[in-house]
Amino acid sequence: MNWQTAALALAGVIGGVTAVIHGVLVQRLMVRPIEASLLAEPRTPEVIRRLVPLLMQFSTFAWLLGAVALIVAARWFEPQARLVTGLLVGGLYLFGAVGNFWANAGRHPGWMLMAAALVLIVVGIV
Repeated sequence: MNWQTAALALAGVIGGVTAVIHGVLVQRLMVRPIEASLLAEPRTPEVIRRLVPLLMQFSTFAWLLGAVALIVAARWFEPQARLVTGLLVGGLYLFGAVGNFWANAGRHPGWMLMAAALVLIVVGIV
């Protein structure tokens, strides 16, 4: 295992851990209160009640899937496939880092973890 492979795999580990923590926090701090609000309003359609939690966890799922893709790419993919995987997952992580930084005014560690994973992705694919 060379340092580029290790960097790509470490980016996947950081992204996966960040995604799991993000999912727990989103469920606890956002989904539950919104579900309670939707249940309190009797005119809310059932489809909305089912769809809102799924949409709120979509980024968590995408980041976790990206983390798995990075780890698999580091282990088994050829350099060109690593590049494509790194660019796709890097785009997801970049969006997450910028969005988290903007939404939390830089006071949240999530953007730092995603930024660290981005740096490792760049190191792993260059």
